[in-house]
Amino acid sequence: MIDKNVVKTLVEEWLQKGDYFLVDVTETADDRIVVEIDHADGVWIEDCADLSRFLQERLGEQLDTYELEVGSAGIGQPFKVPQQYVNHVGKNVEVVDKDGKKIQGILSHVDGDLFTITVQEKQHVEGKKRPVMVDVDKTFNMNDVKSTKYLLAFK
Repeated sequence: MIDKNVVKTLVEEWLQKGDYFLVDVTETADDRIVVEIDHADGVWIEDCADLSRFLQERLGEQLDTYELEVGSAGIGQPFKVPQQYVNHVGKNVEVVDKDGKKIQGILSHVDGDLFTITVQEKQHVEGKKRPVMVDVDKTFNMNDVKSTKYLLAFK
């Protein structure tokens, strides 16, 4: 059995040469090791292949009974690490809060474990007969939400 921490250490060693970051390493019941990486500008297939070769060289025979899969964190999948929040500042996201409520807005700020999204809400404004849409900032702790993911916009 391959220790997940050994794989993480090797991936971190490979990541030192570029701007990629580790999202996750998982080992499945059917003997697959899945390595997810990400980059602010997207992940190139050539880099995934390079990382895969690097891991195969370093792990050698330990990988004989395993299937190794190296890829990018899936677009539209929930964020797993803080760097994904940073990379999506200025983009549409959907947050599922701890109560299961979905909130959509623009990810406007990230500070440590806190992030802020700007949403549009109807509010009564003095001097107006009808409610108007205004921007409202909502701040969340990454550890207190069920999920946050990038929203694809098809226009």
